[in-house]
Amino acid sequence: MRLKLDENLGSQGYSILAGAGHDVSTVTHQQLESAIDQELIDKCLAENRGLVSLDLDFANPLRFPANPVLPI
Repeated sequence: MRLKLDENLGSQGYSILAGAGHDVSTVTHQQLESAIDQELIDKCLAENRGLVSLDLDFANPLRFPANPVLPI
């Protein structure tokens, strides 16, 4: 699975998911720590990655639907 870890998960989250065989990228490695939420979501969509975050802002289904319409 292709995942992007938000900065609030740290290196232990990365180690666990990468160790389980997932393709993991991080906000920190891509220097996106100060990115606004929509920019981060757009980056995940462009990279075809699911976002893993403890940030409750991403839990708002009106702002970030679970199944966004992907561009063709």
